[in-house]
Amino acid sequence: MTKIMHIITRLDMGGSAQNTLLTCRELAGRYETVLVHGLGRESGMTAAEVQAVEARRQTAQKRGVTFIRVASLVRRISPLRDLAAFWALLRHIRRQRPDIVHTHTSKAGILGRLAARLAGVPHLVHTPHGHVFYGHFGRLASALFLALERRFTRFTDKTVALTPSERQDYIDLGVGRSEGTLTIHSGVDLDAFGTGGLDAAAGKASLGLDPTRRLIGFAGWLLPIKGPMHLLNAMPSVWEDHPDATLVFVGKGAMEAELKQKADRLGLNGRVKFLGWRDDLHAIMPLFDVFVLPSLNEGMGRVLVEAMAAGRPIVASRVGGIPDLVRHGETGLLVAPRDEIKLADSISLILSNPDKAERMGAMGRLKCREFGLCAMVSKLDALYRSLLPAPAPLPPAATISGAARSPFPTPPAGCEDSCLPRG
Repeated sequence: MTKIMHIITRLDMGGSAQNTLLTCRELAGRYETVLVHGLGRESGMTAAEVQAVEARRQTAQKRGVTFIRVASLVRRISPLRDLAAFWALLRHIRRQRPDIVHTHTSKAGILGRLAARLAGVPHLVHTPHGHVFYGHFGRLASALFLALERRFTRFTDKTVALTPSERQDYIDLGVGRSEGTLTIHSGVDLDAFGTGGLDAAAGKASLGLDPTRRLIGFAGWLLPIKGPMHLLNAMPSVWEDHPDATLVFVGKGAMEAELKQKADRLGLNGRVKFLGWRDDLHAIMPLFDVFVLPSLNEGMGRVLVEAMAAGRPIVASRVGGIPDLVRHGETGLLVAPRDEIKLADSISLILSNPDKAERMGAMGRLKCREFGLCAMVSKLDALYRSLLPAPAPLPPAATISGAARSPFPTPPAGCEDSCLPRG
């Protein structure tokens, strides 16, 4: 069986880590799959997060995924740790002898591809999961990552972008070749976000929220790159028109204390709620009247697909791959990043027009189907097979005639790309 080794720095509850874990889990039956990862200490995971990651890891392990921990593999730049991680990766690659190495995120991509090339791995695939060329690090670190990515592109067989806009961004920046860069969306388990049988009042009460108030929701890392402070700054204008609204932050991060302090200074009288990290976003998302993602840089935004699967209208920044997911005026509204006035106006517009909000939510539930888990798995499978030697041709009697075949394999039985509840 063909062996594929995946390499990523952090195995946490972030989008890139969960996407990688899902990829390994779903393809383990078709390929011998090894996942090399760091310890995730930089994520500052709570006990509940650690438990959730471990449960997902055990499920993947039962499917046949082999896990290898490399303690020195960290996201931040750390010369001594990076050197140790490189030698550890080289050792594991030589021992495992994979046919394909698929790296995820920039740091793991640099160390992993270098080690794989020195070890003589036949094929290299890299998924940046967005990029770190602005907004994440300082100017010097961003320039360093950009220079390294450009150099490493020369010996990377395929670079995977999450959206068409991100693909074009990589080509324009010189970190992906036009003939070697393709788009494969990050797959989402759409069925989990169905709204069938929803008791909104009971759901809000269970979270300590007033069942009579409308909810404006944010879910993700509370970091500057996600723009949560811009959302908080926009809310006073929203409350002028909609005093019955509550802003709900789901997630955690370095800005959590700062956001709470500002909410206290503004005397918002309980109008802002912080739920922290939650493993039940699928149950919380349908409670929102509008979902907001004011990011400053976003490769794709898996949470937007989850919002669409839950039938929520969206307000988001017009950056990165977001316009490829959210159709302005159809599934939501797009605004320029950092434009707090337009952000407030767009939120108010949706809250003031429930019929429009319902139509946007319905359109989102239709559009989200193209981002299902099985669509991603099928496309990745086709990518891997395109790199491998072609199998021996079938004898003439077994040749299939008639209509042309699909370029992607048939999804496994029971794996359906529908964001609508079953039954």
